[in-house]
Amino acid sequence: MRTEAIGDGEPGGDAVRVLVVEDDPGIARSLMRGLTRAGYAAAKVDTGSGALAAEPVPDVVLLDLGLPDTDGVEVCRALRRRSDVAIIVITARGEEGDRVSALDEGADDYLVKPFGLAELMARMRAVLRRTRPAAPEVLQHGPLAVDLRTRKVTVDGVDVALTPKEFDILECLATDPGRVVTRQQILERVWDAHWYGPTKVLDVHIAAMRRKLGVSGLVETVYGRGFRLGEPAGGVDRA
Repeated sequence: MRTEAIGDGEPGGDAVRVLVVEDDPGIARSLMRGLTRAGYAAAKVDTGSGALAAEPVPDVVLLDLGLPDTDGVEVCRALRRRSDVAIIVITARGEEGDRVSALDEGADDYLVKPFGLAELMARMRAVLRRTRPAAPEVLQHGPLAVDLRTRKVTVDGVDVALTPKEFDILECLATDPGRVVTRQQILERVWDAHWYGPTKVLDVHIAAMRRKLGVSGLVETVYGRGFRLGEPAGGVDRA
């Protein structure tokens, strides 16, 4: 069964695939909007049978328990039997017994409605850290090295002092060099999932980061779309 997918137009080959299994149209729309804005390759179904037939196989399943055709715990059990997909239960059921049943049947996490999008995404990141192969701690691109653990940046082995926001922006770009990251995706990841302020603040940080890195062509502007990490065009110049 093909799921109903919504993407941001630039999902990238390594985008995390998220399947939303939710029969409430309003909640489903809200989740899909937030996930796609944050750069996830999101799709949705509204039944348990749809979840079990979904293609392609997702990386994360956000699973409501109160589905119209079958109980979500049964869906969780069936999903876990066939794969090691990350499963996060999202439900209005907050009783301890419901939590225990879902976790015993293979859920990786359990989140009670209502919840904030920022908390959901933090839980998704935590689950993926446990279930996916470890990502490299140091992202290397030409003369640039970004150490995700120590938050240290070097260019040709020389330390570059970035502010926390500048580092977060660079991490967004360095995770997938060459892929365009939209302005809205950066604002929501670095500032807030519901950012509606002026976008000029991003341009100021990008300009400062470019100046500090001092590598022409490294951080490219793709007009009308966003930014990406490109191929350095020359030597280092931090003057």
